[in-house]
Amino acid sequence: MEKIAALYLAHLNPVTNSHERIISQLARDYHVYVFPVVFLKQGREVNTRTFPFSYELRKKMLKGLFNDQDNIEILPNYKFVSPFIKYLPPILSPFSWSIRSGVLRDISEDRFISYTGDKAERIALRFYNLHPITAKRLEISSSDVKGLLYQEALERLGKDNSTTNLKNDLNNLNHSESSAESWKNMVPKNVAEIIVENWKIIEKYAQSKDKTIKIFGMKFPEEGIL
Repeated sequence: MEKIAALYLAHLNPVTNSHERIISQLARDYHVYVFPVVFLKQGREVNTRTFPFSYELRKKMLKGLFNDQDNIEILPNYKFVSPFIKYLPPILSPFSWSIRSGVLRDISEDRFISYTGDKAERIALRFYNLHPITAKRLEISSSDVKGLLYQEALERLGKDNSTTNLKNDLNNLNHSESSAESWKNMVPKNVAEIIVENWKIIEKYAQSKDKTIKIFGMKFPEEGIL
């Protein structure tokens, strides 16, 4: 039987229980290639409050879950290099098509599908001829987890947590549990351990403004946009 590849392009910042479930389900039928998005400026990865964890940390999270599965690979090829504005508008910009070429560079299979739970992203993937399959949206989003992480960090630091960023992050969350218990229930155990080991990152961005902008439905770090 011919093996077909499944491409999973995502932020994965951080990896959640939903991400783990999606990748595991894809791996039953496909050779899965996971592409955590990377933003680079002069060879350095750019991170923000929205994108706090580096590619290497996200790869470590994924490796802890799937390192023993030969049909799951984590690759850094979903890569935007500053100035990010050159990738816009999507579809029309030739640089946006270079992202597609980079993603497909290390795919060994002749046939492939791609996965996203977002309707708008699915339309974009269809335009880029990446053959998206129909899928439901994530039950647990990385934004939910980050909101609770930042809330806990501010509580530990004794800081005011009434900022607009945090209010937006927590707007739709259930507060029946403490922030610590809530976010730990949303991510795999090894991911929680990596987050705790790198808590300084959470503290840093909990106290920072979000230097991320959204253009044409796509999120980019402000640093490196021009």
